[in-house]
Amino acid sequence: MCHLTSVHDRYDIRIFEKECKSLVNHGFDVSLIVNDDLGDEVVSGIKILSTNFKPKNRIQRMLGSNKKMFEKALEVNADIYHFHDPELLPVGNKLKRLGKKVIFDSHENYPYQLRQKDYLPKIFRNLISKIYFKYETYSVKKYDAVIFPCTYSAKDPFENRSKKTVFLDNFPMLEELYDCYTEEGNKLPNSVCYIGSLTIDRGITNIMEAAYLAKAKLILGGVFTSSEYHQDLKKRNEYSCVDYLGFLNRDEVVNTYKQCRIGLSTLLNIGQYNKGDHFATKVYEYMSMGLPVVLTDSPYVREVLKRYKFGIPVNPEDVNEISEAIVYLLNNPEVAKKMGENGRLAIKEKFNWGVEEKKLIALYSSL
Repeated sequence: MCHLTSVHDRYDIRIFEKECKSLVNHGFDVSLIVNDDLGDEVVSGIKILSTNFKPKNRIQRMLGSNKKMFEKALEVNADIYHFHDPELLPVGNKLKRLGKKVIFDSHENYPYQLRQKDYLPKIFRNLISKIYFKYETYSVKKYDAVIFPCTYSAKDPFENRSKKTVFLDNFPMLEELYDCYTEEGNKLPNSVCYIGSLTIDRGITNIMEAAYLAKAKLILGGVFTSSEYHQDLKKRNEYSCVDYLGFLNRDEVVNTYKQCRIGLSTLLNIGQYNKGDHFATKVYEYMSMGLPVVLTDSPYVREVLKRYKFGIPVNPEDVNEISEAIVYLLNNPEVAKKMGENGRLAIKEKFNWGVEEKKLIALYSSL
């Protein structure tokens, strides 16, 4: 079995830690081809093979990766090829023509996302999205399976396009965060947090304004995708409530969660955000760590909250509503604690990688 990624790091959590390790643990012989200059190695039984090509930018990666990926894939001569990036669709097509089993692991709804990419001229985004959708459809119709995180309004976005769709959400591993929980922690007064990509679309401006109104300390971790956006926020009075920690490694993420009282994930209704029947990865992390969550309202969110009351749904555009939810949870610590317990129960019962792993193994066994 051979996984391919031209975009992700060789130790990517979804690809390496979850999918590849799960396959090895169930007796499969697994190789992973990656774009970097770190050389080959075997880690946890996974043969990591490097193209020895580390692109300097997106254009160089897209123009120079596929040939190297395909050549390395031929060297492996696997029975099943499982690739993780849309730019590798041509590689998947070549492998399929050679009679190989091919799986496309579509981590996101790329036709939606292309309409929001800042690096594409706005006037061409819809056209590029349509062209990509047609090429993706042309390709996946020939593949043996597509993996996708979730349904969209209970519908398969690859319906009538793929032979088989398997839904594998990016649920956390229990040992990843769930087992790091300690009830005591070193909680900071009135502290709320968001850790991840820091963009307007992810609602960072609104949560900053909401935290300021709530007289809360907003702990931000991650990277601002635009330095101009960060500088604009820093000029505002509301930024005085922000404690920006920069990029955090996994241990630092865990320690930050232990210090906070509420997790925030109020993504704006832009692109693919909030359209799928699942939560943002950050929400699962907050739940694992026993944090009550203030999150974007949607039909799916309301349905899950009926069973697991772990948070408060809000309109991500309404700063006052977000602020009121923060104030309520800070002023009602027993309610907040119960919500945190409910979130951990949900992770243990339903939203963990062990549940998804079974579907991955069943797919490989069927092929």
